[in-house]
Amino acid sequence: MPENGVDIGALNCPLLRRADVNSNDRSIVALVMLAHGMVHTYELSIPIFVSIWLTEFDVLSLGIVEVGVTEATLGLVVTAGYGLFGVGALPGGVLVDRIGSARLITLCLFGMAGSFVLLGLAPNLLVVALALLLWGAAASVYHPAGLTLLSKGVTERGTGFAYHGIAGNVGTGLGPLLTAILLLFVDWTVVSVLLALPALVAGAYAMRARFDETAAVDAGGDSAADSDGESVGDDRGGTGVASLTEFGVESRRLFAGAFALVFVVVMASGLYYRGVLTFLPNLLESLPGFEPIPLTSALPTSVTDALGVQPDSERAINPERYFYSGLLIVGVLGQYLGGKLTDRIPVEAGLAGGFGLLALLALVFLPAANAGLGPLLVVGAALGCALFLVQPFYQATVAEYSPAGTRGLSYGFTYLGVFGVGALGGAIAGTILTYATPAALFLTLAMFGATGSGVGLYLLRRRRPA
Repeated sequence: MPENGVDIGALNCPLLRRADVNSNDRSIVALVMLAHGMVHTYELSIPIFVSIWLTEFDVLSLGIVEVGVTEATLGLVVTAGYGLFGVGALPGGVLVDRIGSARLITLCLFGMAGSFVLLGLAPNLLVVALALLLWGAAASVYHPAGLTLLSKGVTERGTGFAYHGIAGNVGTGLGPLLTAILLLFVDWTVVSVLLALPALVAGAYAMRARFDETAAVDAGGDSAADSDGESVGDDRGGTGVASLTEFGVESRRLFAGAFALVFVVVMASGLYYRGVLTFLPNLLESLPGFEPIPLTSALPTSVTDALGVQPDSERAINPERYFYSGLLIVGVLGQYLGGKLTDRIPVEAGLAGGFGLLALLALVFLPAANAGLGPLLVVGAALGCALFLVQPFYQATVAEYSPAGTRGLSYGFTYLGVFGVGALGGAIAGTILTYATPAALFLTLAMFGATGSGVGLYLLRRRRPA
């Protein structure tokens, strides 16, 4: 229950006034919704900057070596930051089990704010890379901290995951949308600094949040499934990992069972997610119907004069940025549907169906784009939903296939797979686009989707009847 400080469950949000959500659940869900939205605001604004950096920078200077800037080069730069976002989740998961979630979430918010200030001050691509690394390190602790908090503190776990995912998608969609709007009027460096302000406010807010982090476990509502689907509860995990020896023991225990297969699923999800999104704005801008619209022709003269836009200004509305943002906003529906379904169908069935849909959409995306804007909008909306439909399923699957005592470690490995290994999706996409074709990229994405679907089907067949 909230003690001294801010009861953030009192936030004026309809989702948090539901009768079936208790006050401790509301407090936790409100905090993780806020922080999750911030994390994905920054994460998915970066691809919009990528299309600018392709023209802004000619070389990446590494002292005595200079590398020309291409999609492959930027893919590696972005992968470095996104990779740390994932790799840092593993030590973050260990820290969660030792010191709790609230402190790490607060540090995450302040760290992300600092990284985007540095990004706005970057004079060259090397400093951009350093800023992205700082962002990745700060953001990496969020998912093990936030998801451990949900899985151990919230009694309505599936609903909590759904609301958490919705907030992430709001940040995912509105962050890039806000970025695109601001870029109409100011330089990308100014936009980056402005984007840092919400995280500073959120960090100050999080410092005063109070709640019971283990309410669901204390109430006896938490159990995990071992590799055979049996309940293992808290008897297979204590209160976290205190040494490298314990880390090794608990890690081997996790991967000795079906969690190893769950790890394959989350890697496939990360590779698909990063592979399709990192260069999506850049891919879209070459399609018919996505030509830049000069700001002076899109807005009345009185408005452009008031905004200080000169008649010969090169500032333009870039439709691909708004399509990209819209696709991500639609993901709210997928998150909500996925979260609700985790409480109604076997999570393994959700993995099989969701990843199968992702594989199909990868195969039809380019044919739909070539068929016209209408078919592309339909497929884009379906892709936005499917990308995020699978997330509540694999998050809940981790909870079922891991013990509560090392849940933070489990989610640390999960986001090592999703955002660490998954970050390679950006480098893979950049390399394919530089040396091959978009068709080859989407075929590769379909293979990632098929892998996740196949593992889901295998786990479903192994699942014991209730």
